[in-house]
Amino acid sequence: MTLKIGVLTGGGDCAGLNSAVKWVVKTAIDPNLATHRGESLEVVGIREGWKGLIDVDPANPESVAKWTTPLDELVVRTWDRHGGTILGSSRTNPFSPKIDKGELCVANIRDLGIGALVAIGGEDTLSVAHKLYNLGQKVVGIPKTIDRDLSATDYTLGYDTALNVIVEEVDRLRTTAGSHNRLFVVEVMGRHAGWLALEGGQAAGAHVILIPEHDFEVEKVAELLEKRRRAGVRYDIVVVSEGAKIKGQEEIYLSEKVDSFGHKVLGGIGETLAKRLEELTGFETRHVCLSHIQRGGQPSARDRLMGRYYGIAAVDLILEEDFGRMVAFRDGQITSVPLKKAIEKLYVVNVDQLYDPSRYNGRRSAMIPRGRSHK
Repeated sequence: MTLKIGVLTGGGDCAGLNSAVKWVVKTAIDPNLATHRGESLEVVGIREGWKGLIDVDPANPESVAKWTTPLDELVVRTWDRHGGTILGSSRTNPFSPKIDKGELCVANIRDLGIGALVAIGGEDTLSVAHKLYNLGQKVVGIPKTIDRDLSATDYTLGYDTALNVIVEEVDRLRTTAGSHNRLFVVEVMGRHAGWLALEGGQAAGAHVILIPEHDFEVEKVAELLEKRRRAGVRYDIVVVSEGAKIKGQEEIYLSEKVDSFGHKVLGGIGETLAKRLEELTGFETRHVCLSHIQRGGQPSARDRLMGRYYGIAAVDLILEEDFGRMVAFRDGQITSVPLKKAIEKLYVVNVDQLYDPSRYNGRRSAMIPRGRSHK
């Protein structure tokens, strides 16, 4: 008897996805491991995330060939070297009231002969996986989001590569900032969680870091920058999360358009802040929105390794028939948690422990005072 495993990637692309898919495949069909199993495994890739499971017609061979692809060791051999997702992705939500295709997803999984499904994604993708599990589907999840905002795991695929991109780009901006005595405002991703801004900004040496977890005053930012100029500093870098808010105001959006998960596209806080700071300080100011650049490029060593570990662990869960769970990295170990727990709350920056509102930067205290603990 052969068990067919389906694998898909959902939501925004990032580094590490292809590594995870590769190691799902290699682990599932490893001939050395197969001798110890009671059944053989095969893997099929689902194209374009949940959209592929909605649009495929299992009775039509051409449709099946369009939306699915058989995966073996030769096919995925070099995948871990590449960023993005070779299977493709989408932000399709089968359970959106606008399309209501959840039951169709279940039927197509059955008719495609998929006995277990690996869903690789963030909060939205995994929420769909959880709903399918509640409908009786054998689903496991792998965490992916450059925002690193899933609370049930210490690491999500894509984060380390995105962090390195931020540092590299800020380093490049220093060249022109220093040459022209300019202030640069760099907008990075982070809807609700400011990890990319906080850790990217600290690693890159930004003087001001603004995060969604703490609203800021533009006038105070201006004062911090003016103080630096009076001290003789020629230029400065400000890093701001796309979800950061000016005190008393709401988030800034590129448009009012909403995706199938109910999210509007954030963007524009960097430009807004740059214009206001130039007015207040008189400093020549530029803004740069790194946007999707953070998602691109070759995966870092950590994302390749974590993709490997997560892919192997996902197959472990399937073989143990431990469904409805997401593989995770907790306290230095690969483990798993229920999908319900994985999506129940977001992991955001603890301002009291990690952020200094007086400096608008990381706290200059590395030890946690007695009586307090990380949450």
